[in-house]
Amino acid sequence: MSASGLPFDDFRELLRNLPGPDSAALVAARERDAQLTKPPGALGRLEEIAFWLAAWTGRAPAVNRPLVAIFAGNHGVTRQGVTPFPPSVTAQMVENFAAGGAAINQICVSHDLGLKVFDLALEYPTGDITEEAALSERDCAATMAFGMEAVAGGTDLLCIGEMGIGNTTIAAAINLALYGGTAEDWVGPGTGAQGEVLARKIAAVEKAVALHADHLSDPLEVLRRLGGREIAAMAGAILAARMQKIPVIIDGYVATTAAAILKAANPAALDHCLIGHVSAEPGHMRAIEMLGKTPLLALGMRLGEGTGAALAAGIVKAAAACHSGMATFAQAGVSNKS
Repeated sequence: MSASGLPFDDFRELLRNLPGPDSAALVAARERDAQLTKPPGALGRLEEIAFWLAAWTGRAPAVNRPLVAIFAGNHGVTRQGVTPFPPSVTAQMVENFAAGGAAINQICVSHDLGLKVFDLALEYPTGDITEEAALSERDCAATMAFGMEAVAGGTDLLCIGEMGIGNTTIAAAINLALYGGTAEDWVGPGTGAQGEVLARKIAAVEKAVALHADHLSDPLEVLRRLGGREIAAMAGAILAARMQKIPVIIDGYVATTAAAILKAANPAALDHCLIGHVSAEPGHMRAIEMLGKTPLLALGMRLGEGTGAALAAGIVKAAAACHSGMATFAQAGVSNKS
């Protein structure tokens, strides 16, 4: 622990001392790419992805043990009537994941991805952010640490996803706190909010950000006051992946919000991350732009569950396979440019 002994101190220290990319592996990947049987740049972004894999794993581009990690949490703000679904749906969907019945299960099977689902004390919702902080510093730090531990097990590509009724309200509040604007800029339908439910959602975001306004200059305070357990755990998992040389694919609006906390703490914190897709949630593209990222896919999805990240993992796997499996000009007996 740091000298003060406060729970967030260790995370602040990690965020100050993030490892950078492996320049030697990147150079080697570029040199091999120049010899492959294709015109330079002909595979477009697939080439960039291969270079990204090399830089952040420290070896030739390869994806052998991809993992989708879904973190599930419940939120006290649902008492404000911000969603048409009850919080019990979070646990029901976790059971559905376990039974193999959700969309993410099918995508993982089709792309040969591992899947782990983490239930984050669903029976104990976070504090209602319109009335109090979502989490204490100690609880938030412990949940981030749990997310870090969830990465253990030897994965070489991590896809981050979530499940949590009410968590697009939470995401909107965090984005409003980080980037400003109005609640309407960041609030969308989520699981189908419209009419009076949508109005209550906007009001809840406005009230929450106003209540905590004096404490929102610190990204980790934004996380604990306005966030949730699944968001804290995703932030921890992304951070742990950086320390362990594991590239990350981030899913939709809520997962992007978890990443935004880290970016606000250190502008380089997401250099090892890709955004898997842009969701249909209205604030998501705006949030991605604030991170300076370009999503791989735009399929009009807004499901969460890591589905967009898992689909993007198929592209990343293909990029690695092209880089490693293509013949060089010399191997294929194909004339290179003079």
